[in-house]
Amino acid sequence: MPKKILLVDDEPLILKGLKYSLEQDGYQTDSAMDGEEALKKFFAGNYDLILLDVMLPGVDGIEVCQRVRERSNVPIIMLTAKGEDMDKILGLEYGADDYMTKPFNILEVKARIKSIFRRSQPVQETVEERRIVRVHDLEVNCQSRTVTLGGEVIRLTAKEFDLLQLLITHRGKVYDREELLESVWKYDYMGEVRTVDVHIRRLREKIERDSSKLEFILTKWGVGYYFTDED
Repeated sequence: MPKKILLVDDEPLILKGLKYSLEQDGYQTDSAMDGEEALKKFFAGNYDLILLDVMLPGVDGIEVCQRVRERSNVPIIMLTAKGEDMDKILGLEYGADDYMTKPFNILEVKARIKSIFRRSQPVQETVEERRIVRVHDLEVNCQSRTVTLGGEVIRLTAKEFDLLQLLITHRGKVYDREELLESVWKYDYMGEVRTVDVHIRRLREKIERDSSKLEFILTKWGVGYYFTDED
């Protein structure tokens, strides 16, 4: 069955060009020109990927991304006319998988999409992905993808959970930023490694009780990040 992509942009010519080119490659496409329409179509349909413009009338692309992420891990590529680094990181911080700056080359768009689909194929579930991991009073259920701290539920984005799962199931192993991008994003990420720092910071804000005395996610200065191996 062909992959189905939701195209979200308020520029008709961009939608028309993307639709034509992607359908030539065998994809099915659907389109929306504002955030409200995009959310309505997404939750009523079944999509394999979203190409999502940041600057939309009404509900903007960042909010669309956040609301989709509350219920789905579907890959999202953000499209932005702005070139500022913080705009790019902001989109990724709220759960996007990649970004592209306008004007973009349609061949690059298709290459990114193919790379995401290639690297996101289902793999056989491992024992580590089925189990519950407890460290101190932090509990991570790798099957239900839930986290509790001191008995209280901690809400994480999809990427925050993926980072935590990787680190806690490989306690003591130090990962540099490039390794985390490759392991968590699962495809040839072409953004900035600073994105990892943003996700680690937000994850620490949610699970660490004292920012001056980290308990779980530690830094190996000049190398990368690791989850404590102390019981």
